[in-house]
Amino acid sequence: MTSPLRDRFGIVQRLEFYSAAELASIIQRSAGILKMPMNPEGAQEIAGRARGTPRIANRLLRRVRDYSQVKFDGQVNAEIAGRALEMLSVDSNGFDPMDRKMLKAIINHFDGGPVGVDNLAAAISEERGTIEDVLEPYLIQQGYIMRTPRGRVATQKAYLHFGLNPPVTGG
Repeated sequence: MTSPLRDRFGIVQRLEFYSAAELASIIQRSAGILKMPMNPEGAQEIAGRARGTPRIANRLLRRVRDYSQVKFDGQVNAEIAGRALEMLSVDSNGFDPMDRKMLKAIINHFDGGPVGVDNLAAAISEERGTIEDVLEPYLIQQGYIMRTPRGRVATQKAYLHFGLNPPVTGG
């Protein structure tokens, strides 16, 4: 989430996304607090879809726990976590329906971009602030969109994510 913050001494600190290993450790700890049996592979499955953010990891953990308790015996492994997350429409990249909606709008409605944030917000019925603060940072950091002076542009990686052929660039 690479945003500069100044500490009380005026030194700039940057917030970075957590690694999957760090998130898996956080998830294992949280599962212990919840008295939830979970193997390391289950924690890793959730961590891989948590967008590098502990808050999201813990939210997904609670949803996986609920799914496991209703459909299974309450224990969580990679397969059960994967099924729960697929049911929640969180794909292997951590994209939820809003991420996919935004990427598809850039690709399909705006020919891959560039598109300004206000037009994009109108196209997907989402607040500008949500796009800039919630959706964009992860998609940019993962290489699915670029922010240019003219607007947001879908990258080749975004096209490939949806099984589409990226546009041929001149050169």
